[in-house]
Amino acid sequence: MRRSFVRALVRPLVLAAAATALPLLSMSPTSPTSSTTGALSALSPASAAPAGSVVIGSFPIDVSESPWTVALSSRDRFGGTRAGQFCGGVVIGRTTVLTAAHCMGEDVLGTSAKSVRDLKVISNRTDLLSNRGQEIPVRAVRVNPDYDSSSNAEDFALLTLAVSLPQSSVIEMAASGDPAYKPGTSAMVSGWGDLTGGGDYAHSLRATRLHVLSDARCQEAYPGGAEGVYVARSMLCAGEAGGGHDACQGDSGGPLVAKGKLIGLVSWGSGCGRAGSPGVYTRVSEVVRARHLDAWAGGPRGTGGGA
Repeated sequence: MRRSFVRALVRPLVLAAAATALPLLSMSPTSPTSSTTGALSALSPASAAPAGSVVIGSFPIDVSESPWTVALSSRDRFGGTRAGQFCGGVVIGRTTVLTAAHCMGEDVLGTSAKSVRDLKVISNRTDLLSNRGQEIPVRAVRVNPDYDSSSNAEDFALLTLAVSLPQSSVIEMAASGDPAYKPGTSAMVSGWGDLTGGGDYAHSLRATRLHVLSDARCQEAYPGGAEGVYVARSMLCAGEAGGGHDACQGDSGGPLVAKGKLIGLVSWGSGCGRAGSPGVYTRVSEVVRARHLDAWAGGPRGTGGGA
């Protein structure tokens, strides 16, 4: 599921930086690996498949069932196979996509995000091999200034699009205290990541159902060490007691949805679908909180403006 699953994940799923503030990155206007522990990582440019992983224990869905789910793409960095997909993202505003911060890191891209001249968001496309939907250039990238790659905490970034998407593609984010975060709540994660944990990447959108787990359960699974540490303020985890349902490599930055609201972004974990090692997600209520802080206040909300 993860970043790589870029320490890897240990896993950042790719699902794969500094804790200091980063400036807004302007993208070119000309265009419209992972280990299985730690943050899930995105595909590295040298990889044949995207970093981050495909959904384990999954079933096919049409993008119309999850219109906020988008693919991040760069053919220059990841080749034309699977349309250059390397991470997932979520539409939270007509020109704003939320993804994992590690997806925008040099560990994943092989260069700085501002140097990727063909970074695009693919929307309204179920099969990456088809010509359906839109490929929209990314106009600007803002990585959360509090993102910590060593702990995987605060793993999110905002992308500003050059073209607006329809309002029907936008999903509401769940704020702190929303019942969608309650342990035991049924949730769904979707993406184009690894289907088996063995590099079997999907070209059509897939999803799996799992349950939100308690912070105590997550802290027991990830108390600290090589696999990362669970930080309840900025993370949540989801899975099944016996494993088998999870995000995987190539799914990083994709949505975890419960009760019709976005509650998490695929971030990291230990392996894919392992019993006792649930997937760890960026807690979206932390995104809601952070967007009200000075670090994100340099421009209209959702535009990626500001320093």
